[in-house]
Amino acid sequence: MTNIGHHFKDRNRILQIPRYSSTAFSRRIFISIVLASIFILVGCSGSTEINKLEPELSTDIDTYIQQVMDKFDIPGMTIAITKDGENVFTQAYGVRSLNTGERMKSDYLFHMASVSKPFVATAIMQLVEQGKMDLDAPLIDYLPYFELADDRYKDITIRQMLNHTSGMPDVDDYEWDKPQYDDGAAERFVRSLNNEQMVGIPGAHWQYSNMAFDVLGDVIAKVSGQPFETYVKENILDPLGMKDSSFYYPETSEKLRTTPHTWRLIPIVSDIYPYNRPHAPSSTLNASVVDMAKWALANLNRGELDGKRILQSESYDILWDPSSKRDSQRTVGLSWFIGRYRGTPSVYHGGRDTGYTSYLTLLPENQIGLILACNYDMAPLDEISDGVLDILSGREPKVPKLSIAMEFAKVYKQDGLQAAKASYEQLKSEAITEYIFGEREFINLSYYLLYYELVQEAIDLLEFNLELYPYVADAYNSLGEAYLAAGQNDKALSALQKSLEIDPYNQYTIDLINELEE
Repeated sequence: MTNIGHHFKDRNRILQIPRYSSTAFSRRIFISIVLASIFILVGCSGSTEINKLEPELSTDIDTYIQQVMDKFDIPGMTIAITKDGENVFTQAYGVRSLNTGERMKSDYLFHMASVSKPFVATAIMQLVEQGKMDLDAPLIDYLPYFELADDRYKDITIRQMLNHTSGMPDVDDYEWDKPQYDDGAAERFVRSLNNEQMVGIPGAHWQYSNMAFDVLGDVIAKVSGQPFETYVKENILDPLGMKDSSFYYPETSEKLRTTPHTWRLIPIVSDIYPYNRPHAPSSTLNASVVDMAKWALANLNRGELDGKRILQSESYDILWDPSSKRDSQRTVGLSWFIGRYRGTPSVYHGGRDTGYTSYLTLLPENQIGLILACNYDMAPLDEISDGVLDILSGREPKVPKLSIAMEFAKVYKQDGLQAAKASYEQLKSEAITEYIFGEREFINLSYYLLYYELVQEAIDLLEFNLELYPYVADAYNSLGEAYLAAGQNDKALSALQKSLEIDPYNQYTIDLINELEE
């Protein structure tokens, strides 16, 4: 068996990353390890776990993940790590559902959200390799009935859709609560877009668009002659041995499905599962980390796994070549985001939908893949991914900071407003560094509450925020919007007018005031 620990230590020399003592780290948080070990005994499955890491590494990973889960009240999570062509670590933590307390297992299925998108790009590249598609051909060559309320839609190319420069808008409402299941859902969705406005000139700038990927699902169906889900299953999932995975939720195994959890001041079981067939390409892959490890290995091996090839190696020169700029620091290939982990090239994609988060990172030069799946939509998986990679490369991981507004909301839910205020003041006076303090924390959280119609809760948080930041225009502006949502127009007008006194050039505030005064 390959000594995986040896390879990780060699990797540090390649990357010139200073090591810390894993033993020292474990000693410093000995109590946490004991607690994590107890948790692992009662909270993890036994039959599907894989562990070929050095004991210290696996212990540190378990301890780190448990620390983050405790801090963020995460119900359940699974992880898989691949290295040098094999799955070397697969583990499950927490519970499948807070309602039942059933422990999580590594082969349980998660809604992977936007981690679905690279599968769309792979399917397109397969059709390109077969000479059935051209990346730079107009979309309307493949879907003549596609139309937006702007003639520029005729110039949109397949490549632009894959690298998020199509100028197409995003999806406003996935209608998870009104799922469609029939084969005609994809085409109906495309035909429903004729009143949608474009948000930019095709090819001009980067603008993330789930809509573009959903339309590409119909492209794949029309070019291949098969429903999108069937094509992907027969040409990607089945060849890679991803036997339990599917983009079509009804065909997934009920005994393997996890339960979604969403945040309502505290984590609760979601009353809906995020599935709607028109949005399958952008969002609805259901997979386990066991299966996703095979996907990671195939991509790290440039399209081949166990003698079966899903893409030619040369196609990765296109998929992973920076073809658009997300911002001044980050670039995008075809669906894949391109970045660096401490100087080492990486390709990655994250996902977040109602009740779920997911994250996939590949380090091609080091032949490392990392997959995280979580049944909670407020889990910071991008930061957890970096923390796990830090452990593997010999660094002490950073536990992500929690917004002080989240801690405030938790105490508020459990013990009331006054207790939450007292808790905040105590944490602030003690200068607790594990929390993020700032004028935007309560404001950002309030919009989440308003979205889920927790209006009074949002008002309580924003009124307290105003006590903290009485000279911040947005503190009044956000409170005014919450008052509007509650139908308290007089209070809303007063708050908005105060906001305008502080920031007299905020056109959004001016427009709201004008509407109220009419």
